[in-house]
Amino acid sequence: MTTEILVTAPDCEIVSTRTINFSRELVYRAWTEPNHLKNWWGPAGFTNTFSEFDFRVGGRWSFIMHGPDKGNYPNECEFIKIERPSLIAWKRHSKPLFQVLATFEELEAEKTKIVFKMLFETANECGKLRPFVVDKNEENFNRLERILEHL
Repeated sequence: MTTEILVTAPDCEIVSTRTINFSRELVYRAWTEPNHLKNWWGPAGFTNTFSEFDFRVGGRWSFIMHGPDKGNYPNECEFIKIERPSLIAWKRHSKPLFQVLATFEELEAEKTKIVFKMLFETANECGKLRPFVVDKNEENFNRLERILEHL
């Protein structure tokens, strides 16, 4: 998989969007500071152990997501584009393979629109995850909003 952001068709993307009542700067901090990110990243009930979070283009993000009932899920990612405070993109080196493009648009002083795109090389790969991740992405946004209330 390339380090360029994939150009995809709609059937190769899973897009989740949420507008939240927090400043873009605060939202960006929650996504880019590991002490905050580890507390909300993932679906409801999951916890994280970060072993590396080198937030720069070419930097690695290595962590294990711990499921609420059972299972540990290793994640190996590489940051491929960063534009503070509006964009973060990374690619996964662990399966399933896809890229993430997260954008943050300031709508008002205390209102930010987040667009979270999962980009796949094929519609088949995208289709395998689509039935599971749409609801899980919403759970992730819910957890983010709860953390932002305390930052």
